[in-house]
Amino acid sequence: MILGIDPGIANLGWGVVSTGSGRLHCEAYGHMKTKADAPVESRIQELAGLCNDLFTTYPIDQMSIEDIYYFQNKSSAITVAKVIGALYYVASLQQVAVTTYSPLQIKTTITGFGRAEKLQIQEMVRVLLGLPSIPRPDHAADALAIAICHYTQREGKERLGIYD
Repeated sequence: MILGIDPGIANLGWGVVSTGSGRLHCEAYGHMKTKADAPVESRIQELAGLCNDLFTTYPIDQMSIEDIYYFQNKSSAITVAKVIGALYYVASLQQVAVTTYSPLQIKTTITGFGRAEKLQIQEMVRVLLGLPSIPRPDHAADALAIAICHYTQREGKERLGIYD
């Protein structure tokens, strides 16, 4: 099972995808919203706790996270980097490898087009996972896209005989 994470301090999206029987299957998805007036440390602890709960609930053996790409505000990027660091730590406690992907890698892998619009990505997530509707909220759909990206990238490398 792959846990995909769309990281953020205010909203964190997550999605769990299984890869049995040669087909992707959506196990679960959701998001967590933290209180803007709470101390950053408390918000990070809350998000790390959610991640830990997901490891307890699902037999996750791989985790993928969207990498930081561009922020107008440096302090926002630093805060999101702290969240990512906390999630790496939680994964390391479970001995689960973490892979990061850029937005360009995710868009290209999911749609074949690096400048795909959000709705195009969400629709492809729906189609690839055989869901009746686009997952909501957007952060959860993004997290599922990250998990699908990881599966696709890993499968491609295995077919080429490239092992990390």
